[in-house]
Amino acid sequence: MHAATPCPPKESTPRSRFLSRALHATVLGLGALLMACAAPSVPGSAIDLSPAQQELASLRTIDDPAPGYQRDAFGQRWSDDVEVDGGHNGCDTRNDVLRRDLKNLEIKKGTHDCVAYAGDFVDPYSGQQVHFQRGRNGNAAEVHIDHVVALANAWATGAHQWDDDHRRNFANDPMNLLVTTKEMNKSKGAKDAAQWMPPNRDTWCTYARTQVEVKKKYDLAVTDKERQALSAALSSCPTP
Repeated sequence: MHAATPCPPKESTPRSRFLSRALHATVLGLGALLMACAAPSVPGSAIDLSPAQQELASLRTIDDPAPGYQRDAFGQRWSDDVEVDGGHNGCDTRNDVLRRDLKNLEIKKGTHDCVAYAGDFVDPYSGQQVHFQRGRNGNAAEVHIDHVVALANAWATGAHQWDDDHRRNFANDPMNLLVTTKEMNKSKGAKDAAQWMPPNRDTWCTYARTQVEVKKKYDLAVTDKERQALSAALSSCPTP
């Protein structure tokens, strides 16, 4: 596909698709330039990589992940006292994410449009259709909010060097959060991408992209095995 790519290539955003372009030349003096641009690129060079693969390639590699993770290092669970999307809106992070991800959403009365009472979602990890319901006969305890990049993995790959505020922001950043089932959340646990991927292979691309984008945003590193697993998952993304 690169045989007809103009030289130099245009820059693209992380989520953009590469556009197929044809090189038209009518001036005889451009012959040499045409040959240079038409030459195939070296496999593995930046021009061959998707935006997500380029972001992955830019992440630091860590040989010795930091030990000593403790959940309390990331502050109060689902705190609203954060400087990320949804922070200081008068509602806890868990309900912010539930309201974002649930379809057919019902809000609990008297909660100032904060508390999600009921709704439906498709679990992104298993593909299972799930109905969420609070109340005595509900299943709220079976519906969890997952950190796509697990807190333990974040700690091991850079967060151990952050201050308390930065760790609290990370733990409540909706970019790294999604609604899932207790079963899937327990299955994933603190595992990194080399240790666990969603059973629903159709979500591998999105899962890997989110992992890479979060790690890029927070300057977190990856192990060699993580990099290999994420690269393999990104290869499942649709071809432009």
